[in-house]
Amino acid sequence: MTAETNLVLASQSSSRARILERAGLQFHIQPARVDEDEVKHAMQGEKAPAADAAVALAELKALRISRQVPEAFVIGADQILECNNIWFDKPVDMDHARAHLLTLKGKPHRLANAVCVAKGGAVLWRHVDEARLTMRNFDEGFLDSYLKAAGEDILSSVGAYQLEAMGAHLFARVDGDFFSILGLPLLPLLDFLRGHKIGITNDG
Repeated sequence: MTAETNLVLASQSSSRARILERAGLQFHIQPARVDEDEVKHAMQGEKAPAADAAVALAELKALRISRQVPEAFVIGADQILECNNIWFDKPVDMDHARAHLLTLKGKPHRLANAVCVAKGGAVLWRHVDEARLTMRNFDEGFLDSYLKAAGEDILSSVGAYQLEAMGAHLFARVDGDFFSILGLPLLPLLDFLRGHKIGITNDG
């Protein structure tokens, strides 16, 4: 691998891959298989902040793949949605998505967004930030129209919305980094990668 392609995304998230592609990065995708529910359950039992759990999961994913490809820079990322001290999982079907959105409507919720980079089985860098989003108090008729228009693509989002698409109609206010809300804190990640001559650097 060259320095440019010696980059691995330890995620099957199409949103994260699309963010990296649009930033002009060359990378391989090698999803990390980890039991996220087990980690989240344990950390909730310890009353850990959602941000700590997001960092722990991002590191676990990156380290798992880094041990398989020790020469690569491996990106791990995770995102946890918290509303009223409840951590949400991705919806399994459209009925579950509808229930998610009915719970979130009219309320603020937080997204804890973590990213890390590992190499040679060790974490080199980590970053975590938080976004705060407030949904409109929409009625069920609007929600049904949204679900029909948005379709099953929303099942890939922990909140059952895609802010970059029709999900924008759900919100009254959004505070936080746009890329982070989509699943990857891109700007600090690019800054780290430039320091390792990956991406667009002073050398070209």
